[in-house]
Parts: sequence; C-alpha cells; structure tokens
Amino acid sequence: MSPKRYRRALLPLAAAGIVGLALTGCTGDIAAGDKENTDCSAYDAYGTFEGSPEVSIGGTIQDAEADRLVESWKDFQTCTGITVNYQGTKEFESQISVLAEAGNAPDLGIIPQPGLFNRLVDGGFLKPATKEVEANVDEFWSEDWKGYGTGSDGTFYAAPLMASIKGYVWYSPTEFKDKGYEIPKTLDELNTLTKKIADEGDHKPWCVGLGSGDATGWPGTDWIEDYVLRQAGPDTYDKWVKHEIPFNDPAIVEAFDSVGEIIKNPDYVNGGLGDVASVISTEFGDAGLPILDGTCSLHHQASFYEGFWPEGTKVSSDGDVYAFLLPGTEASDDKVVTGGGEFVGAFKESKEIDAVRAYLSSDTWANNRVKLGGVISANKGLDASVASSELLQDSVKLLQDENTTFRFDGSDLMPGAVGTDSFWKGIVAWVGGQDTKTTVDFIENSWPSS
Repeated sequence: MSPKRYRRALLPLAAAGIVGLALTGCTGDIAAGDKENTDCSAYDAYGTFEGSPEVSIGGTIQDAEADRLVESWKDFQTCTGITVNYQGTKEFESQISVLAEAGNAPDLGIIPQPGLFNRLVDGGFLKPATKEVEANVDEFWSEDWKGYGTGSDGTFYAAPLMASIKGYVWYSPTEFKDKGYEIPKTLDELNTLTKKIADEGDHKPWCVGLGSGDATGWPGTDWIEDYVLRQAGPDTYDKWVKHEIPFNDPAIVEAFDSVGEIIKNPDYVNGGLGDVASVISTEFGDAGLPILDGTCSLHHQASFYEGFWPEGTKVSSDGDVYAFLLPGTEASDDKVVTGGGEFVGAFKESKEIDAVRAYLSSDTWANNRVKLGGVISANKGLDASVASSELLQDSVKLLQDENTTFRFDGSDLMPGAVGTDSFWKGIVAWVGGQDTKTTVDFIENSWPSS
C-alpha cells in the first residue's frame, strides 16, 4: 500500500457512495497568471488551446503537498490555456477501479504504486502513453522506472512522477560527534555500533514504531525489504516479489532473523518509548522523535520522514537530525536502495490530456515541482540543487546515479492479499513474539494461487 508516501489507511466504501465521495478532497485551483508577464518558452511544445479546456486529475495527495502540486502547473496553464483541476482523496486507491468501470474516472490518475497500476491495466482502464510521453521517459528516466509503468502486455502506459527513498537511518549528528560514533559502512558495522550504544547503558539504541491504524505493520515490511535487497541482492529480491521463490525461502528467513536481532531485541528497543511490545503500539510518525531528547540514537524510516520532525528542527549533516543510508553487506554496497513513487495514468484521451501528460513527464515539471519543496523525483533532468534540503538533494543525486541499484517497495509490488494484508499482519505477530518460520509460512500460504 502506499501512502508509502506515507502510508494512508484505506477505508471501505459502499459503491453507491463512491461517485459523491470522489469529489471530496478537492484542491482549489491556483489561478493562471498573466501570459504577457510569463516566460512561456518552456511550454511552446505543448501548444495553445482555445476555450480553456479542462483536464481533471485524481490522486491521494492532499493538504499542503496538494497545494504545491497545483502550483507546479500554474505557468503551464497560463501558457497553454488548459485548466487543470486536481482532486485529492485518501480513498483514491479504493475508489478508482470502481470509478473507472462506471466511466467516472478522472482524465488522469496519479497512481501511488505498481500493484494498483497493474490492476488498472489488467482491467483495461488505462490508455497507452503517447509517443511524446514515452520519449520523455526514455530520455529522463531509467529502464527500471519505465518498467514499473509498463503493463503485463508489454505496453507502456504511465510515466513516473515523484519518488521517495526508503532505508534511511536517522540519527543525531551532535550525539555522533560528541560520542565519537562513525557512520557505519556495512551491516556488520551497524550491528557493532548498535551493541556499543546499548553497552554504554545510557539508552536503548533504536526507536521503532509500526503503528498506522488499519495499516499497522507496514514499517516492518520496509525493514525486511531493505535487508532482502542488501543481503540477497537484486535478483533474489525480484524473484521474491514476483513469487518466483516462496516467501519462506532461506534468503527471506535470513532477512527476518537479521531484522529481528534489532527490533525484537529488548536490549536494543524501544529507546525512549518502552519495551519490545511498544514497537507495535507506537505510531510510526512519532517513533523517531526520541532522538531529539537523547533517549534513542537510531531510527529507520524513509526520506519523507523529514516532514515529521517538529517545526524548528534543523535537518542537516550539522543539525539536530540527519540520516545515512542503511549500509549493505560490503562497504562497496553504498548505493543500494528501495523506494516508492507515483505514476501518471490516463483513463481518457484528448489533445489537452496528452499535453498535460507530456508536461508531467518532463524535466520542466520535475524542476518546477521539486523546487517548491518537500518532494524529490528520479527524473534525470532534475537539478538536484533545487531540492529543498540537504537530505533531499542527496536523495535526488542517489536516484539519478547510474550506479545506484533501485528497487521499488516490495510490498507494493506484491498482490494485495500479501503486500497490504498478510505481510503487515505477519510482521505484527512476529514482533509480538511469533517465530520466524511460523510467520513466513503464514505469509507464503496467503499468496494467491493465480
């Protein structure tokens, strides 16, 4: 599941109420500017349209982030004459297939994860990408990212949009400096640092929270995914998420056991929050906060967690908090990451829809949106320096690096019965005391037969 932007719990909706509910969460348009005072050279390729045709976009993005999204196409609207209307609702993921089947889907959808994308493709709801969109993706995105927007029929449908990096470990630069801690370059060094902090006796080294309402457990899946990718490698990771190896394969068992040595260890958790049991009950958004008062040293969470620190917190390598990437088994494995992102799919076709699709897949849009703050993109045409923080700038560079091994969040690639159900439930039971074999067997047995 994806709020994995951050995870949003999905609410079941009665079909009769879906159309009305789809109209909630609407973000008001930011008025187009004065064309005479706008540099439209970057938008000439999209054409100009008479009569202010409208293009509707739906997605899960809401609140301040939605406002920035709308701001990102202000000049595009001014220069092309197209009016773009965005509606954000947390129920988008649960509504969109029903809306599409009824012919009530928006023109475009910002699809928050590949599993939903594949279901929409298999349902025959999405239109293939135009040649302009595909040309942009071929120029500005990696082959892996293009693959996530390609259907099982081999047709390319949806361009990537924004991204996030998983597997960051948040820490206090001041504590590390004062106590002489060094950023670990391997998992073994991370384990050594963890033991050192625990042995010093001031506090538990790690703070962890799996709580997220109906989605409780998902932060634990991120831990497992990070360890599978680093310990077993990308080929095994790919086979795992495709079920070409079973969920109870020895490589997956190894990842569970390695993670369990940290988050199920009463000597290592739950710094500033309680005992091992508190790992399950602590809300994920609150779980890293003990770093600020010195009762925890390490917290595993994605790049988006930057937005969860209290106002006034300085997030930088010489600030209150910062983050390093979870290391690999070797020091050379410093560019192996899991992450997430969105994809823009079209439910309808028209010249104005095609123009909006092309713009959203361009380097122009990526730079316009990222410089407004709070997000990143793997678009290779993005100037990393426009990202709004040191961490996000580093994240952009990592995503753009041709030597980076990137894999999409595994649970988002798995069938819903696993990725947003048994995997979450299994993690909760496992942290609560269930053994690894019982847990991985339970998840394996839940995998749909077809």
